[in-house]
Amino acid sequence: MVAINAGQPATPADLIDVNEVVGKYYDLVPDTGEAAQRVSFGTSGHRGSSLTSSFNEAHIVAISQAIAEQRAKEGVTGPLYLGRDTHALSLPAWKTAIEVLVANGVRVRIDARDDYTPTPTISQAILTHNRAKDGSQRFTGDDLADGIVVTPSHNPPTDGGFKYDPPTGGPAPESTTQAIAKRANELLGSYRQVKRIPFEQAVKSDLVERFDYREHYVSDLNKVIDFDAIRASGVRLGIDPLGGASVNYWPLINEQYGLNIGVLNEGVDPTWRFMTIDHDGKIRMDPSSPYAMRGLVERLDAGAWDSYDLVGGTDPDADRHGIVCPGSGVMNPNHYIAVCVEYLFSGHRPDWPSESGVGKTLVSSSLIDRVAASIGAKLVEVPVGFKWFVDPLFKGQVAFGGEESSGMSFLRFDGHVWTTDKDGLIPDLLAAEITAKTGKNPAQLHQSQVERFGESWYQRVDTPTSLEQKAKFGALTPADVTETKLAGQPITAKLTEAPGNGAKIGGIKVTTADNWFAARPSGTENIYKVYAESFVSPDSLAQVLTEADEVVGQALSD
Repeated sequence: MVAINAGQPATPADLIDVNEVVGKYYDLVPDTGEAAQRVSFGTSGHRGSSLTSSFNEAHIVAISQAIAEQRAKEGVTGPLYLGRDTHALSLPAWKTAIEVLVANGVRVRIDARDDYTPTPTISQAILTHNRAKDGSQRFTGDDLADGIVVTPSHNPPTDGGFKYDPPTGGPAPESTTQAIAKRANELLGSYRQVKRIPFEQAVKSDLVERFDYREHYVSDLNKVIDFDAIRASGVRLGIDPLGGASVNYWPLINEQYGLNIGVLNEGVDPTWRFMTIDHDGKIRMDPSSPYAMRGLVERLDAGAWDSYDLVGGTDPDADRHGIVCPGSGVMNPNHYIAVCVEYLFSGHRPDWPSESGVGKTLVSSSLIDRVAASIGAKLVEVPVGFKWFVDPLFKGQVAFGGEESSGMSFLRFDGHVWTTDKDGLIPDLLAAEITAKTGKNPAQLHQSQVERFGESWYQRVDTPTSLEQKAKFGALTPADVTETKLAGQPITAKLTEAPGNGAKIGGIKVTTADNWFAARPSGTENIYKVYAESFVSPDSLAQVLTEADEVVGQALSD
């Protein structure tokens, strides 16, 4: 259900008290007997709020110590690249991490300007450090680097997040995060005994090295984006960083490559008072949400389009993107992924390995499947979570990885890996490249795809659930779905494992020729999510959702 204030400007009642949020980071101590207050890594790191004792100093001390021990156990001896976004809790957690890491003798690389650090710049720095002379990636050997990003991504202003990236440069695999979480929870109750060095002393240590993330990342962008085409076309790109970590990157990109980029909002405010409310009544800085982006769209429609041909957005840690085109509003991420796939795999990246496929999550639109089939591109369908693209991108098994929640990355022009984490900047820049090279913006190209592959209707529904019910999803089997039809069409597949890698999806997906649904529990909240799509009609989509509820309800009641 959409909140009554969704899409409306934030009011004073919606804003956090920054002093309270930061104060309780230090003041509240988690109850280790409460599951919700223990360390838990979801699809991408540990997230929580200081106000609910789920993201506090104790958590970061324990997790940082666990990471120091884990990297030592795995023989990671190089520098640890440490970055943070613009959430209120990110700076205190960043400081805590430095105190613990330095006490463990870890070399830590922090931003040379004491600036915010987009998630993709950490991944790009790790992979560049670990690159062999021939351009391939090392994952064993001496002086391998890893990293930590302090961010809850697009989560509300009350939240904090802490994510570990091993030498492969992206979100750590489940085996690693489980080991870190297990050790952190062992330390949580006695976190005051963990060795630390006071921040002012630690940050001046020889172990803390300054690294120019912005210059390093921006100077390398021409290896992944065709700036010559953008510059020659004169495409005017507007950018809204949504008060996030990319805010100081766009001016340098504009200057260094001679482009026409304008930053629509240069403000950074940990209350995010300039946002419009998201679908659930919360401030959430999601550049792909039409509710969160409504203020920007209204501003553009009121006359700002006179200065831009298209507009992109990024979230607080710049790992998500949003694309806005004149007269079309915010593009559905599924639609933009399909446009990117057709463009990238149709001759615009000729040096990509011919065997590299298109990576998509199994809850992304089947339009991507139809597009990939039309151009003869191999499809690699994986479970939800960008961590499933880390190894395929790292090894070149996929040249592109994209997920329905507006995360993507793709290879460099030469076929080597760019990032193995989501990069929200390059999709915005790619939109300008696509417009420059095709003469049409991404929304216009999507309409062309609809004419060729059919129109679809897609929806996700979140439902509150219990921890016990969430656990039942993992036990589902195809036999639990006894129906033979979905929305009147014969069922063609009942999946509990992803076709692209055989990994458990933590739920179930049911497909027909023109319809599908997938149900899975959230990794970070006590909800389960039902995703559905129909290429038939909105009524058919509604029927799919109704029948999905019946299937899930029956399975959870058993």
